[in-house]
Amino acid sequence: MAHQLNDALASNKKARHEYFIEDTYEAGMVLTGTEIKSVRAGKIQIADGYIQIKNGEATLLNVHIAPFEQGNRFNVDPLRPRKLLLHKKEISKLIKETQATGMTIVPLKVYLKHGYAKILIGVAKGKHEYDKRHDLKKREQNREIERVLKHR
Repeated sequence: MAHQLNDALASNKKARHEYFIEDTYEAGMVLTGTEIKSVRAGKIQIADGYIQIKNGEATLLNVHIAPFEQGNRFNVDPLRPRKLLLHKKEISKLIKETQATGMTIVPLKVYLKHGYAKILIGVAKGKHEYDKRHDLKKREQNREIERVLKHR
């Protein structure tokens, strides 16, 4: 998947800080007409979202899509659950991966592909506080190295 972050309509920067991302999947989203217009305008927040699998279907929960300004009566609840389109094999694989303790499925970014809204989801394991500190320390060291190499 050759997606740059600049073509993302929304990205979940918090997810990489809070979790170790083990595996990623691309899924389609079932949206209404006014929702897709809001998504194309970038009015979507996925930071607090998560994916739940029930009855063989993946559902995106707690993701806010702002009501479309010209949508009037066609607008739906901004926080409504949205079905994700995945293959049966992928869903069964996700079920197996999330049965391990501490594993969850989080949205990583939303983007358009051939005119359709797609979401990149990741199977993630929660980080401990010391892991987060280690990541920050590592990032700071890399910045320092870059700074030194830049001035040569």
